[in-house]
Amino acid sequence: MKIGDIERELDQARNDGPLSNIVIQPCPELLMALQRETRKLDPDPAEIARIASSDVAMAAALLRIANSPLYARARPANTVGEAVTMLGMGQAVAILTGFITRRAIPATSPLLAHFWETSTRRSLAMAFIARQLYGMNPEVAQTCGLFMHVGIPVMLQGLRGYAETLTEAMAQEDRSFTDIENTRHRTDHAVIGAIVAKTWHLPPVVAIGVRLHHDFTILSDQAMPAELRCLVAVAALAEHMVADYEGVQSQPEWERYGADCLSCLQIGQAEVDHWVDELHPVFEGVLLG
Repeated sequence: MKIGDIERELDQARNDGPLSNIVIQPCPELLMALQRETRKLDPDPAEIARIASSDVAMAAALLRIANSPLYARARPANTVGEAVTMLGMGQAVAILTGFITRRAIPATSPLLAHFWETSTRRSLAMAFIARQLYGMNPEVAQTCGLFMHVGIPVMLQGLRGYAETLTEAMAQEDRSFTDIENTRHRTDHAVIGAIVAKTWHLPPVVAIGVRLHHDFTILSDQAMPAELRCLVAVAALAEHMVADYEGVQSQPEWERYGADCLSCLQIGQAEVDHWVDELHPVFEGVLLG
């Protein structure tokens, strides 16, 4: 499957079949404001800070993450403007995108306990790993990690019977999550998440990365852009790290494809072990309430 085929698949899935009745919220206004500013030829950090400061909780979240162990600054950021300057606009926008997304897509079901904590840990891990690798964009990786499973709460809200599907998929070890979803609903959370990313005007590579994050056949497909292959591999590695931290015992996907992911990224277990040590305090600091 080529990139153009995937984009056509997503457009068709949104307009026809089982997805036509799912309500996907429009892009939140604050996120649209951030996007408008970052698409300018010379975006203004002060405007990013102004948008962040328009919401007290969002400003507090930005400051909390800017002062977290992930960045280990010599001195703390005391204002939103300082946080944007210290983080850089790309990273600040990625963090703010996460806050806005969590607010716009609630995950209140008992089946999704700690959903956003896990998603935030995954996104931060993906950004961290991307910084250690040549040629990867940390902000793209972070946003991709945040949206990777966003289709799950959307499906839970919009598809009848999806709660039972989710319960079964979380318990199964011999069938993949997406296989079970497609059997019951003729779609899966990777497709839904990619459609949300497209609807919210995120970079195309984010939407395609979300769509493919369970498709490990692309790791060896030289026709696929290297950025996408690495995104899928980084997503799987980050998912594995977070699962280990959260005490998830069964990880059949990593057990089957983990070696292929490390090979794609040209890293070994020694690097992974070192990164786990660095990320542990970052994971501990994710308390979203």
